[in-house]
Amino acid sequence: MNWKKVGIVINHEYVTRVRKKSFILTTLLTPILMALLICVPALIMVFSGQEDQKVKVIDESGIVAPYFENSEHTTYVMGEPGETVDALRDRFDELDYYAIVGISPLNEQGEVSVISYSKEPLNMDIKNTVNRTVNKAIETRKLAQYDIVNLDEILSDVKTDIKLNSMTLTNDGDAKEDSVEVYMVLSYLMSFLIYMFVFMFGTMVMRSVIDEKSSRVVEVIVSSVKSVELMMGKIIGVALVALTQFFIWIALTLIIVTAVQTVAGPKLMQNMGGMTEMVAMTSEDGRIDSADMAAIAQQAGADSDAGGMFKIINQIRSLDWVTIIGSFLIYFLLGYLLYASMFAAIGAAVDNEADTSQLQLPVTIPLIIGLFIMLHTFEHPSSTLSVWASIIPWTSPMVMLARVPFGIVPAWQLILSIALLVLTFLATAWLSAKVYKIGILTYGKKSSFKDLLRWMKLKD
Repeated sequence: MNWKKVGIVINHEYVTRVRKKSFILTTLLTPILMALLICVPALIMVFSGQEDQKVKVIDESGIVAPYFENSEHTTYVMGEPGETVDALRDRFDELDYYAIVGISPLNEQGEVSVISYSKEPLNMDIKNTVNRTVNKAIETRKLAQYDIVNLDEILSDVKTDIKLNSMTLTNDGDAKEDSVEVYMVLSYLMSFLIYMFVFMFGTMVMRSVIDEKSSRVVEVIVSSVKSVELMMGKIIGVALVALTQFFIWIALTLIIVTAVQTVAGPKLMQNMGGMTEMVAMTSEDGRIDSADMAAIAQQAGADSDAGGMFKIINQIRSLDWVTIIGSFLIYFLLGYLLYASMFAAIGAAVDNEADTSQLQLPVTIPLIIGLFIMLHTFEHPSSTLSVWASIIPWTSPMVMLARVPFGIVPAWQLILSIALLVLTFLATAWLSAKVYKIGILTYGKKSSFKDLLRWMKLKD
């Protein structure tokens, strides 16, 4: 194989694709959309500016009203003697209330019915608060009827909220706090991205081969370049295009997320509980390091929303991102090379894209199987099925990426998986080159699996 000629094909494929408007738009817009998905919820929390609301409560039961407590943006106004829900509803437009809540008298079972009126669907926070408050009042009254001495103290003593503190033992014998939820989400995202990108860029190679074959340009090209050199040039060229997009996406996403964190970080913490001590822990440029994040989570409290959020962010930051990103790039590249060589052979064997559906089936089935096993793996990363599927080359790109974030993959399994993937790619590329060499110049006949097998058996 003349690698100089392969390099010329690689350069042509790479330059032609990166200059396309579709490549430029996709490369620039994708990280912006990804960053928005990450940052928009935080920005909405910071700049939403929720309006103050007043809710009128007519309590005919006489027991619920004392349990209502005002919140930061909601004030509960108790009804005056003689006021009724129907009368207030008729005058709703004249009143400065967001909603009117009516609580009926107690029935024979000691329960009430609750109804609300508002000009727009009732805010979920207010709805949940009303439901929780009414239920608490009725439950407290029912318990009081049992005339148990020191009931409040007993309930307070019995009430328990114990949470599992999950720790993972490292190879050094130390223990680190983990979050299975974070690992599962990351595993799913990485595996699905591998599946999507391998399929997307693999079919890109196939369409490129079909376009050149159908336009007869390939007849001119193969007069100066061997078919196997042309195939490898296309595969590697598209791979470089994909890697270029990945690195640009990662860089732009990190820049955008970092910029938003720098601008909105301190204000976000103030909006999540007014913890001035937390804000003081940030550095001069407004950024927060991992040590500060852990301290903030501890100070906020594990049970609070703020503490839970900071705890998750700290766990995300503590992941071994070098191994995770490195594994992602290795398995994407090797998985792409394996499947792209097969897609290139399919493109060479047909005259148009409509004829590829039958031939694609043996190629897409392993990808789909790997995706389904991945759904099992991110819940059971150490099961026998997960381990073997992460080693078998046809499914390892998706399944191994579902195991890596958990940090439980032994080095020998990772090395074995990568080695088998490399060897399988070389064998597949050799067979695909045989199909490509004959198929690229074959016209007017719809190739079958029998034809492909016959071409593979031919001697060079």
